[in-house]
Amino acid sequence: MTNLKINRLLMYAIVTALAAAEMGCSSKKDSGEGEKIPVEVLTAQRQTVERSLAYDGDVKGEFEVQVFSRIPDRVEKFLVDVGNRVRQGDLLARVRATAIEQAVLQAEAGLVAARSQEANVRLEFERSQRLFKENALSQQQLDAIKTQFEAVTAQREQAEAMVKTAKSQLNDALITAPISGIVATREYEEGDMASPARPLFTIVQMNRVKVAFDVAESDIGMLKNRQAAEVRVKSYPERAFHGTVSEISPVLDPLTRMARVEVVLDNRDQVLKPGMFARVEVRIGSLDSVIVIPRHATIESTSLAEDGGKKDVMKNFTVYVVKGDRVELRKLGVAYINHEFVAVSSGVSEGEQYVTVGQAALRDSARIVITGQKGPEK
Repeated sequence: MTNLKINRLLMYAIVTALAAAEMGCSSKKDSGEGEKIPVEVLTAQRQTVERSLAYDGDVKGEFEVQVFSRIPDRVEKFLVDVGNRVRQGDLLARVRATAIEQAVLQAEAGLVAARSQEANVRLEFERSQRLFKENALSQQQLDAIKTQFEAVTAQREQAEAMVKTAKSQLNDALITAPISGIVATREYEEGDMASPARPLFTIVQMNRVKVAFDVAESDIGMLKNRQAAEVRVKSYPERAFHGTVSEISPVLDPLTRMARVEVVLDNRDQVLKPGMFARVEVRIGSLDSVIVIPRHATIESTSLAEDGGKKDVMKNFTVYVVKGDRVELRKLGVAYINHEFVAVSSGVSEGEQYVTVGQAALRDSARIVITGQKGPEK
């Protein structure tokens, strides 16, 4: 046999051996006998979890009152500004009321004249009564004077009513606080023309505040008055404010199909300001003895479900459960879910271990090596 043929045979044998080795490695990997993937796991245990619904809303004063001027005239003087505390009845501003002042003077002058005329006719009526008793005056004459006296008395009463009305209108030029609280807004400057359609001030009471938010039709049945709520605002990210549901609208907005709900809470230190954006979590109950899996340990996916011809997007959750030195991909039945965890109704049993770190590199039946192990997360 020539050297050329020998060399070719050697090359063929080497190539065949390499190919066989590669096929063996590939077969080994395909059968799951490849390199073990490092993971961290937790042991499933039963817990009691609080259920809550989360919403976004706006902070408002528990009571907010807009103060208007009934007189469409220029603002003469402001006595308070935004941020000032006021008591009920305090003077806030004065509006010019020249025409009303003149009307008061005219009404008072008319009252003086009416009283003077009434006094004169009263004297005449009293004299006529004496003359009538002495038979010096007929009944007809007495009745005529009596009628005249009753007429001027009515005129005097009318004049008094006109003075009272004019003074009441003049008092409208003095803008007073209808409630005690803090001046939240002032819409005018001195010299501006006040309008009955635009408020001069807004006064709020801030010892207690409320957070108003809209709730979807599907959630309304789970909300009730006096349920506990937790409120957080961006200004104090580490602080939780506690309140209760105080009002649930009995009707839904026909356009949005949502109902207005309010939560009221104490604000004695007045750190919560009307207008703040708030995150509200309303506690709607608890689930006892359920397995809880952190959301970061689950694999989320979506699918289309059809119900009566209507398609809806459903969210699915799976997790890798440890079986010896391998993992098994399981679909989870969800009893409750929030941004932190999934309360499981099926898919994982108490005492089983599930992967919390490393699941992105796994597939069903993959081999693993456990590098970290913990009990249940609290």
